[in-house]
Amino acid sequence: MDARAVVALLRARSVLASHDRWSRDELLAHQANAVDALRSFALARAPFYQEFHRGFENAPLEALPILTKATLMERFDEVVTDRDIHLHDVEAHLRSAGPTDLFRGRYRVTATGGTTGRRGVFLADRSEWTSVLASYARANDWAGVPAGLLHRLRVAVVSSRNATHQSSIVGATLASPIVPTLRLDASDPLERTTHALNSFRPDSLVGYASILRALADEQLAGRLAIAPRAVMSASEVLTDETRARIRAAFGIEPFNVYAATETAGVASECAHHRLHRYEDLVIAEIVDEANRPVPPGEFGARLLVTVLFSRTLPLIRYELTDRVRASTETCPDGRPFGLIDAIEGREEDVLHLSGMAIHPNVFHTALESVPVAAWQVVEESDGLLVLLAQPADGVVDADVVASVLATLHEAGAVGVQVRVQRVDAIPRTALGKAPLVRARRGEHGGESVAATAA
Repeated sequence: MDARAVVALLRARSVLASHDRWSRDELLAHQANAVDALRSFALARAPFYQEFHRGFENAPLEALPILTKATLMERFDEVVTDRDIHLHDVEAHLRSAGPTDLFRGRYRVTATGGTTGRRGVFLADRSEWTSVLASYARANDWAGVPAGLLHRLRVAVVSSRNATHQSSIVGATLASPIVPTLRLDASDPLERTTHALNSFRPDSLVGYASILRALADEQLAGRLAIAPRAVMSASEVLTDETRARIRAAFGIEPFNVYAATETAGVASECAHHRLHRYEDLVIAEIVDEANRPVPPGEFGARLLVTVLFSRTLPLIRYELTDRVRASTETCPDGRPFGLIDAIEGREEDVLHLSGMAIHPNVFHTALESVPVAAWQVVEESDGLLVLLAQPADGVVDADVVASVLATLHEAGAVGVQVRVQRVDAIPRTALGKAPLVRARRGEHGGESVAATAA
């Protein structure tokens, strides 16, 4: 990171920190002004929005039409506000680009993994990328492990080293004497990752929930011996059981970070471990299946995100299929931002069996108490495959099948075929993730990503 970028990032972090002292009314006024500026910019420069929002010029944000990933990618050349940019050129760049390479010397390009269909491609200029980095830096600031000229922070990120993945690009662009960064691939052999972490000895350990759970087991077994001041979990759902393992292994409570390729940071936990929304950067509407607002205390079917700092590829009411629940409580830290009290994962994690929508929590009920290193439920054409990684002596496959069938029956799904397979490790996706529930290749879009907090 060059000196200009460092100065810009420090300034952006300072601005975000000042927002912590806002009143709720000041935050809402900021949102209104930012939405007006974003919509005006998009209408002036993007032919797509001139058509998509025709007749809605004076309508409130919540009345605007919804932008899906499929539409975004089909109309990419008309959504992008730099009229010289075309998707085929961006795709060509992605085929050979490294994590620090700029498209046309100006734009950072990130892409979702495409595991649920066509991948999404997103661009950010220097100013937008500074906002991306600042959103991730906020997570460390709130966790009490800030990085800066007076706070050198050694950060280890165990996620994806795919050159197009946002966590990889963020880690590569942040690496500096101020933030020495070790980037490891979650799909590497665990022994190699453990050795690298023992040598690096990070102050902050960032990773997917599944890899942090595995590393906690390594620490408890004595093969890993590090003492991070913060453990930041991102991308995958952080379960209570995984929290407990991390706490037992490292002696600290992990911090949950919620982010997506499309938005960068959406929320992160403060010192009280309350998950605060980044409402000064992203407006995230929690809605039901009919896209109606869902009140606090209830899970939504999806999020509609408006990225207030997006300009190159404006995202206004863009659909993410994440299922989250806004909290009805407040936090004693006094920040004006609303809280999220639960994230259940993606809509794709909900399986449809016997005509019933089966939520991932059904499988948590059946499998969390099974003594294994990790588990995963995979939807197949003829039923469900339950993968058990390194089960303890005494685990009986038939008992596991019976437990899964019983919980499915309680949820209303009958006649489902379930089989168990024992494996050395849960297979990871191309981006190194190991989701607990894997639906068959679906029709939904969007993809959550690891938040590289630094």
